[in-house]
Amino acid sequence: MTAASKSYFHQAGATPLLGKTIPGHFSDIVQMFPDRAAVVSIPQGKRFTYAELAVSVDRLARGLLAMGFRKGDRIGIWSTNNIEWLLLQMATARIGTVHVNINPAYRPRELAYALQRSAVNGIFFIPFFKTSDYTGMLVEMIPELKEASPDTFTSRDFPHLRMACVYDPLHAHETVRPFSGFFTWSDILARAEGVPTEELETISASLDRDETINIQYTSGTTGFPKAVMLTHHNILNNAYFSALAMGFTEHDRLCVPVPFYHCFGMVLSNLLCLSVGACIVIPCEYFEALAVLTAISGQRCTAVHGVPTMFIAELEHPRFREFDCSSLRTGIMAGAPCPPALVKRVMEDMHCPEILIGYGETEASPLTHLTLRDDSMDRRIETVGRNLPHQEVKIVDVQSGTTLPLGQVGEICFRGYHVMKGYYGDPEATGKTIDENRWLHSGDLGTMDAQGYVRITGRLKEMIIRGGENIYPREVEDFLFTHPKVAEVAVFGVPNAFYGEEVMAWVKLHAGRTATEDEIREFCRGAIAHYKIPAYVWFVEEFPMTVTGKLQKFRMREIAVEKMKKEQ
Repeated sequence: MTAASKSYFHQAGATPLLGKTIPGHFSDIVQMFPDRAAVVSIPQGKRFTYAELAVSVDRLARGLLAMGFRKGDRIGIWSTNNIEWLLLQMATARIGTVHVNINPAYRPRELAYALQRSAVNGIFFIPFFKTSDYTGMLVEMIPELKEASPDTFTSRDFPHLRMACVYDPLHAHETVRPFSGFFTWSDILARAEGVPTEELETISASLDRDETINIQYTSGTTGFPKAVMLTHHNILNNAYFSALAMGFTEHDRLCVPVPFYHCFGMVLSNLLCLSVGACIVIPCEYFEALAVLTAISGQRCTAVHGVPTMFIAELEHPRFREFDCSSLRTGIMAGAPCPPALVKRVMEDMHCPEILIGYGETEASPLTHLTLRDDSMDRRIETVGRNLPHQEVKIVDVQSGTTLPLGQVGEICFRGYHVMKGYYGDPEATGKTIDENRWLHSGDLGTMDAQGYVRITGRLKEMIIRGGENIYPREVEDFLFTHPKVAEVAVFGVPNAFYGEEVMAWVKLHAGRTATEDEIREFCRGAIAHYKIPAYVWFVEEFPMTVTGKLQKFRMREIAVEKMKKEQ
């Protein structure tokens, strides 16, 4: 470890955890940097200083109070990246309402699960994006929205839901009400006038840092995504200490192409910037390489985040050489294995010498490990760095759970302020993930050296990571089982040079039935998110199994990889 690395860990370790709520800390930042740029949304043509952002957040928060939302209620947002998403993130924190992140790629089946699993009380959503008709999908699920009054709306299938608000990111204050049961953004803001600022301040002052403020969806090895409960203390400190590790200040401008609904976007981008007074630059609603390059150059961004596939797309764009990226200094690459050759290209070709590799998981708020800007090249491209200050990490034997000596492969476990409160409404799953001593078991395999640097060697859990998106095989399997020709199915990941992994499905058909790969994929289109649709569909007569009848997915993967190599 270099002297500078030691200095960072000494200084950051001596810096106490922030003991405030998100609105409490944000208020301090606004007072320090009222006139500095807080957010720039290029697609919307909007920008706010910190003072302007605070005013807009408070107005929305008062509107939510006027709508009857209180501490502990749950408000979901189903949208691409925009300023309104950020406003809702901060306004819910301001009044202690739980902000529920919903993937904009979800289709009705997945959305219904998210709304029901978290007992969502209100949902904000955009009317459409590209080919996704969000209004149509929501009305298909909840037909009562077509004719109900927005103030008296109730749903038989979603008894907790009492409000649906639509907003157009380009014309939020002029959004047309598509059906009588919907509120619009302007409706919410108009009601804010009836709530005095003093009431808002009293509510914010009553909040506790250990209260749940956010629900994000993730999963272990089986089933649909689980609802991860995160607190003010969890995500504010994770954002803040990540900012310190990156050397972030009020002079930095971060280009954010990663989705806000993910911890990477919400915590390590939005909240990271707001924790130190830096500027959030939104280049596009949904990732577009050209838009990112344009934003970096035009806004003189000093940092850019992304998963490996995003950086590949930027570097490989035919117009890449037209853009000046010399303002870049740092950023985080995470969400999937980061190839060393790619890291070097980002450092050299994108002029981003301090790009860092991050590792973690949603249950850990999310960042647990980060390389440092002055680590050796080997450390920066072959490890995920060291754990952040005020966090503990250990490697344990998979079978016995005992702590292993340095250098041995085992399961990576975390403990500290960043560990989630638990899975919403699922104490059994929580107990399987967090042990009696508050160690969070990651399900990932790795080693740790004497200096605390961790190398990831594999995953216990079967989750597929495709271009930064987490895909849960059981969810895809459950859906494919609904196809009338499918008798049995196994879904797993196979290596892919661009996405890191791709989805493969082994399908056993009912006797006497035939099907094609395209038929299976067509069955999925419009029913599950596009990134979950199997890129490879193999029809098989039998599956590798253990003597007890359990599917051996690791063996399927080995067979598939070997065959695919021969066919190249």
